[in-house]
Amino acid sequence: MNRRAYKKEKKKSSKKRKFLTVSLIVIGSLLISLSTYAVFLTKKAETAADKAFEIVDNRDQSPLRDEKVEPLNDNVSVLFIGIDDSEQRGQGDTNSRSDALMLATLNNKTKTVKLVSVPRDSYVYIDEVGYEDKITHAHSYGGTRASIETIEDLLEVPVDYYVKMNFDAFIDVIDALGGIEAEVPYKLLEKDENDQRTVALNPGLQELNGREALALARTRKLDNDIERGKRQQMILSSIIKKASSASSFTKYGEVIDAVGENMKTDLTFDEMKSFFEYIKKGMPQIDTLSLEGYDDMSTGVYYWKLDDESLDETRDILKSHLGLQPETSNISGNNSDTSSNYAADSRP
Repeated sequence: MNRRAYKKEKKKSSKKRKFLTVSLIVIGSLLISLSTYAVFLTKKAETAADKAFEIVDNRDQSPLRDEKVEPLNDNVSVLFIGIDDSEQRGQGDTNSRSDALMLATLNNKTKTVKLVSVPRDSYVYIDEVGYEDKITHAHSYGGTRASIETIEDLLEVPVDYYVKMNFDAFIDVIDALGGIEAEVPYKLLEKDENDQRTVALNPGLQELNGREALALARTRKLDNDIERGKRQQMILSSIIKKASSASSFTKYGEVIDAVGENMKTDLTFDEMKSFFEYIKKGMPQIDTLSLEGYDDMSTGVYYWKLDDESLDETRDILKSHLGLQPETSNISGNNSDTSSNYAADSRP
């Protein structure tokens, strides 16, 4: 090789080394930044979790469990309670009714979720007062504990944990994620979080912000409580899907801020971290269930009377999914349909 060729080759080799060095520095800086951000998020989440932690009085574990479960190793259930404690209602956290009740069972082996929505007007026995009433009233009678105990009596499965959020948290979490994708089934003009009729939506699959998603979840005028439950299940699934996507990693800080003082749970921070196993590979399989029934106005007050056969089927599915009994049903859980219609305006 002559001198000129040697110098040219040496120069080319030097450029490659520089490029490689710069690349390694950039990659190293990104990894350090991501690691620092991850540590920051962990500390931030731990602080928020400690602030949100609230145990239910005299309830170390469900009476339907022989011993306390651990999400990392066991099948568990989580009750999601949505409440409206806004100043417009003037009810506060303790006196408010539950606007949404959804029980999720999580199977640790299959990393699957069953999600059942309980219609707010379901006519059920409420042990707190000793008589049957709308399940939405359980929270106003005895707070979180009464809601949990009523769900356990109804579905005959343990409620291992609860997560209670108000409307502010619901809106802010969705906005922090940059909105969610949801199917709007019909043209909608609905009240916003301040009870002002300002949310207008057209039918179709679309991106919704927090206040739009809340309006879709709450509306009760154009269908029935079963369909309302399905909409809430769809929205919760969309939130999980968005949160489990890689693009949402940089938004977790805002999500944690959004939860703020608007959430209460008896999940510790370490228990919360255990659930990341379910979204480690992306969106988990979520099967949705509905409690079928019929409209009843025989007393002059509207109730959703549950169908006994459908209720028993749901109980079997949930018990099997939690490993409390062998599989007894060939129904894994899908949205059930109902053709019932009623005058929603007549409901108290």
